[in-house]
Amino acid sequence: MENKGSDEVETLKTKFVSVWHNVKYSWALKSKTSFSRNSPVLLLGKCYHFKAEDDDSVAEACSEACDEDSVVGNVEAFRKDFTSRVWLTYREELPPLPGSTLTSDCGWGCMLRAGQMMLAQALILHFLGRDWTWSEAMALQPLDTETWTTSAAKRLVASLQGPSRPPEHGPPPPLQTQAPGSAEEADAHLKEMYHRSLVSWFGDSPSAQLGLHRLIRTGLTMGKQAGDWYGPAVVAHILKKAVEEAMDPGLAGITAYVSQDCTVYSADVIDSHRAPRAGQPSAERSEAPPTSQSDQPVSASTLTDSRAVIILIPVRLGGEKTNPDYFNFAKSILSLEYCIGIIGGKPKQACYFVGFQDDSLIYMDPHYCQSFVDVSTSDFPLQSYHCPSPKKMPFSKMDPSCTIGFYSKSAQDYERISQELSKVLQPSAKEKYPAFTFVQGHGRDYDLSAGLTPEKREWPFIRDPRRTVTTTGDFVLL
Repeated sequence: MENKGSDEVETLKTKFVSVWHNVKYSWALKSKTSFSRNSPVLLLGKCYHFKAEDDDSVAEACSEACDEDSVVGNVEAFRKDFTSRVWLTYREELPPLPGSTLTSDCGWGCMLRAGQMMLAQALILHFLGRDWTWSEAMALQPLDTETWTTSAAKRLVASLQGPSRPPEHGPPPPLQTQAPGSAEEADAHLKEMYHRSLVSWFGDSPSAQLGLHRLIRTGLTMGKQAGDWYGPAVVAHILKKAVEEAMDPGLAGITAYVSQDCTVYSADVIDSHRAPRAGQPSAERSEAPPTSQSDQPVSASTLTDSRAVIILIPVRLGGEKTNPDYFNFAKSILSLEYCIGIIGGKPKQACYFVGFQDDSLIYMDPHYCQSFVDVSTSDFPLQSYHCPSPKKMPFSKMDPSCTIGFYSKSAQDYERISQELSKVLQPSAKEKYPAFTFVQGHGRDYDLSAGLTPEKREWPFIRDPRRTVTTTGDFVLL
């Protein structure tokens, strides 16, 4: 009898918390995010300028900021590129999360969501290439105050009326092979199937390969529970394990590597490129969908010799605050097309950094509570997985603890990446220490962190819970 009463109290408590989060994360008034017309905008290696096409001054600034091949387009091209990135946010009305009765990650799951967004960008590079954009991106409306408050009101009423039962979940439906007429239409259709399958891997159901439930279940083995705060270094290890344990054949051609003590051991990365996944024979790997960082997928046979590697590097860019000497380093990193972004944010408020303009970071914000979407249906809506409203934050407000991500297509690609990054990492007169380093050999040869749990590896990245935060909103040009 006591157990029953205790369960009812816990259920009621969970319900009130959910209602509060609906208000806190949905009824927010959003201000406009301002972009200058006089400075280039960098977005994951692509450079944009917002002046008239015949104005050469900003184009020259773009060329100085990044490679000439990356100088593309104007405000519309930027908007389409940004909106095409996969957006993962708080969700509610979920199946109970592992080890708890929670049915939402509102208020605590932002770092996991930021990690999912970074992982999704790596998979976009892997399957679709950096130049891919979503055909419906420009049809999305900005998330203005009216949109937020209207949807919030509906969710709040539904929460007070009673719990809703989410549908049963199964694996995403198999990709359909029939494509429309022309070769161009067939290619667009194929890429859209990859896009839809990719989003479904991040669905909020126990069966989703890279979904919240899978990440939390992985976190349980590292001493983390649903409702806990997840730091950027712990999330890196969770993402690594989730990718390694994913059973979908489409993910057989990619794995993940996490640096040790801000050191990337090149031999370990190259081994990750070449070694088959544990318990997965080469014959099975050869059945995976074709992957490429270019626009045209490569033959599936190439997967038998190598895998792509997602390189995750937890770093700390200062003491209590981010050291200004690292601002240019962060800009250099976000100017690279093989960079998949940075997860970090403000203290106790994680976000996903994807670019910058002048001295402000551009980021995607997971702090928006949306309703559960059943991704097991073949035509589930994609609109809530894309955000048309970028946000900006001064570099000075960035928390020093973060994880940087890169996508390496092959061992040969890694050699090029490590050489380019080593030049970026060369300390200047102000920077006495690089943010991270590349070292030849295996990590086991140095044995610096043998026996350490991921939680102990996290200790340099723990945040100060006493610090407060603020948010911003939509997108407008000045």
